[in-house]
Amino acid sequence: MSTNQQAMRHIISILMENEAGALSRVVNLFSARGYNIESLSVAPTEDNSISRLTLVTFANAAVVEQIVKQLNKLIDVIKLVDLTDGSHIEREIMLIKVKAENEPARAELYRLNDMFRGRLLDVTEQSYTIEMTGTADKLCAFITAVETLGIIEIVRSGALGLVRGAKGLTIN
Repeated sequence: MSTNQQAMRHIISILMENEAGALSRVVNLFSARGYNIESLSVAPTEDNSISRLTLVTFANAAVVEQIVKQLNKLIDVIKLVDLTDGSHIEREIMLIKVKAENEPARAELYRLNDMFRGRLLDVTEQSYTIEMTGTADKLCAFITAVETLGIIEIVRSGALGLVRGAKGLTIN
């Protein structure tokens, strides 16, 4: 199988009009073509008329090329970039609630939280709630490390990303 045919993780960052239905049109484009969105994050930018949408998908180069072409045809899309094409910074935020019902579990959870540079948000007799920011790999590694303690609940933001350096995804 050639490199072009291997499915890879792609982070696509999109500047789009902050209007009703704009997000729906992007999601419908993926759905209609059978493309999966692994994660999606959207919020207004410093200009309230423009939103930045960051989505993660797994696809080969040919499919991503088609996705980009189709997204560029949408009236609401101003500009987009596949961040995985170049050097970029990526972060995700996770809130995780883990069982901490006895002293050994609490001590281990505290140690792991410190090692992974998490932030304790809530401590009860039964659980710890931790906030963690990092790459998807880091968050997955933390989840694996605390699985034996008993995960109660997890919520993740999905990837956010910026191009490294002075240039950025702007309308100028």
